[in-house]
Amino acid sequence: MSTLCAVPAASMPGHPSIPAVFDSDAAAGTQAPVIQEWLAPVLDQIDYGLVVLGASMRVLHINASAHGELRHGSHALQLLGNCLAARAPADAAALAQAVEAAVTRQIRRLLAVGSARQRMTVAVVPVRLARRDAALLVLERRAVCSQLSIQCFGRAHDLTLTESRVLALVCEGRSPQQIAQIQGVALSTVRTQLSSVRAKTGVASLRDLVRCIAALPPLVSVLPVGATPA
Repeated sequence: MSTLCAVPAASMPGHPSIPAVFDSDAAAGTQAPVIQEWLAPVLDQIDYGLVVLGASMRVLHINASAHGELRHGSHALQLLGNCLAARAPADAAALAQAVEAAVTRQIRRLLAVGSARQRMTVAVVPVRLARRDAALLVLERRAVCSQLSIQCFGRAHDLTLTESRVLALVCEGRSPQQIAQIQGVALSTVRTQLSSVRAKTGVASLRDLVRCIAALPPLVSVLPVGATPA
């Protein structure tokens, strides 16, 4: 595992605290039930995997996106009971060191984990709970943007279903030629659709369009367990 950067948290603006809802050892206060009622569902709507860890790698909280990602055997990290662990032994020591540095020395790091074919980056960020310091792991997203965010963006700009599909393929890094093959249409058709997307969104180029999509709010595409569509 390689460290991409390490920055003391004190040098970064705004170091927020996380409420005691995540701290299973904290005494229940009058605000804890209220916080627990709304904060965890809010984090479940964010399309980034978020895991809060104690110094011993024990999971204090995990949101729905992270839980879904870590269930797949292809991810570089995994849940072992109530603890987080790296799948590759070579990653284990560096991950533990990064979490320990965040908890005890307030150091932020970006870590590259996993094999060469499935390399990914995680952020390790110090957070202050009600009764302890902890580390927040932010997992790398697998795509530029979630399908739901693209669909909502398309509806907001009156894109057709086909135009939204073409836009999603562009965000996957597909060329117009590849999109034409996937869609089973002529290259000229795809170029016309892309021109229509640029005109409706007011974006001059495909590069600027992808940059615009990447900046969209991270909406979760899959409903959490027990939720019902509106």
